[in-house]
Amino acid sequence: MELTAAEVWSRILEEARGVLPEQAFRTWLAPTEAVAISRDLLVVSTPNPFAVDWVEDKYAELLTAIGERAFGRRFRLTVQYHGNGRAPALSATAADAPVPAPPSASPARSQGLATGVRTSSPLNDRYTFDRFVVGNNNQLAAAAAHAVAEAPARAYNPLFIYGGVGLGKTHLMHAIGQVIREREPGKRIIYISSERFTNELVTAIQEGTMGEFRRQFRQIDLLLVDDIQFLEGKERTQEEFFHTFNDLHDGQRQIVLTSDRPPKATGLEDRLVSRFEWGLVTDIKAPDFETRVAILRNKVREDRLEIANEEDVLTLIARHCTSSVREIEGAVIKLLAYASLTRRELNLDLAREALGGVLRGAGGSEGSSSSRLTPDGVRKRVAEAWDVTPEELQSKRRTKNLTIPRQVAMYLIKEAFDLPLVEIGKMFGGRDHSTVIHSISKVEEDIQVNPAFRQRVEALRAAIQ
Repeated sequence: MELTAAEVWSRILEEARGVLPEQAFRTWLAPTEAVAISRDLLVVSTPNPFAVDWVEDKYAELLTAIGERAFGRRFRLTVQYHGNGRAPALSATAADAPVPAPPSASPARSQGLATGVRTSSPLNDRYTFDRFVVGNNNQLAAAAAHAVAEAPARAYNPLFIYGGVGLGKTHLMHAIGQVIREREPGKRIIYISSERFTNELVTAIQEGTMGEFRRQFRQIDLLLVDDIQFLEGKERTQEEFFHTFNDLHDGQRQIVLTSDRPPKATGLEDRLVSRFEWGLVTDIKAPDFETRVAILRNKVREDRLEIANEEDVLTLIARHCTSSVREIEGAVIKLLAYASLTRRELNLDLAREALGGVLRGAGGSEGSSSSRLTPDGVRKRVAEAWDVTPEELQSKRRTKNLTIPRQVAMYLIKEAFDLPLVEIGKMFGGRDHSTVIHSISKVEEDIQVNPAFRQRVEALRAAIQ
């Protein structure tokens, strides 16, 4: 009797559930589905990209042993990520069925990419607008991305999004591609990093295929380029990208770029910087507390996580993981892994224990410097660094020797404690929240464009922490 891949996998999961902690099973194995099976290979998919390596590393031996006992032969287990959460329906059986190509094996067709373009990476199905949490830190960038997706080459062209690592720039870029691909499947789309663009250009030069290279990039409808700042110092690549940009823009094709800094700070040629500023330049900042909590709630819902004292656990993570969305997601993954390995319930005590090395000031020793850190202490340290007094920072005086350290102190206090803006304003002579917003924005802008200032602020931040 022939068994389908789904039937084989269902039998294996049924036995695995009896030997694994329930939380571990629900987190890592329950969401998986069978994709295909051959005589010695079993392919399954998971909607969680983090689970691919985890399942293969931690559970493959157990699962293949169960399969060997149940069916008399040992399968090699392969786990794939399938972004939409559902594996494709396949008819492969346990006899000698051929193993079909993975869902991502044909990006040119499945992702709506330009036919034959070897340079493009597939769009990530998890990066959609529905999964992007909008907050005060990214409202303009999100709105602009929506506008570009709805009206390519008519709203903002190019769209240039900049900000630190792990804040959602790539997410918005992929989301634009997803909308355009779904609405108009025939559109030709390329998503690529600037580093890969450079590598492909070098290959084309070496192989004498520059004509093909140019056709691939200049006969498309949407160009998405990540980390454009890495073109700095690559004169030939900048030259080629300049002409590619002109061809696409003149032909009313949409261009979206991301960077870790604004155009003028990328170090690229002036003619490129000028063109990047033709459209809309917008930034993404680190998420505030409310946005971080919303991101965590969204992840709990999407991954179907069960957490005791959920609000307390999410608040704990949000209070102390402040730098990026990636840091927040990393804390959740570490928490899940710890709960799985220790076979314990996900709760507040376990979170404090598991994330002790991640959380600033949480779960540390009572006498640590982070536990003694106060907003007043930050203000004092900044004043010392600029050779002024804390009282002068609270004064109404607006001389440059006071304005800059005052702004830096507000920025670091907001970053370290996430206090309400009004409360921060009170610490500096009763200034209103709009002044605090301006001060924080000014520091963030200067950090991006002034390397010496950035080093000074980062050194102070490290000393405070």
